[in-house]
Amino acid sequence: MSDPKVFDRILTDIIRQDKGVKKVILVDKTGLTIANVSKLSYYAVDTDSIGAIASAVFCASEEQGKNLQIGELEIVTSEFSEGKIFASACGKGVLCVVTEAEVNIGLIRLVMKKQGVQLAEELDKFLAVEPLAPSKDELDEEDLKSALEELERV
Repeated sequence: MSDPKVFDRILTDIIRQDKGVKKVILVDKTGLTIANVSKLSYYAVDTDSIGAIASAVFCASEEQGKNLQIGELEIVTSEFSEGKIFASACGKGVLCVVTEAEVNIGLIRLVMKKQGVQLAEELDKFLAVEPLAPSKDELDEEDLKSALEELERV
């Protein structure tokens, strides 16, 4: 099983690579936030929404590339007047990096590619955890009948 804190360590490594990186978010492909770090504690954004949108944009672009048969999507870059958002695949997840407008794009791409491999490995371990199934001894037939009767009363 993977230690969930490993995600924070990797994301922190990413945010330290360039002074223009403001926020790093790891989401799954459905858009659920797994981990995030911010350089500035007062950098107020709705992390869950940003991550979900970044995942949706990335997955839509990925599907577009498949339909056009132009290969695997490497990175999606959204450039705004005051900042940039980068999104790239990392296994079953999407890595999202929010930066200032003036940032070393090549460095960000390189870091995302390198750390994306590490995040993919950790994410696979994290998601591979099997839920514990109740043992046969724990399944008491009387308890099940009682629970069913309770449900029928409701």
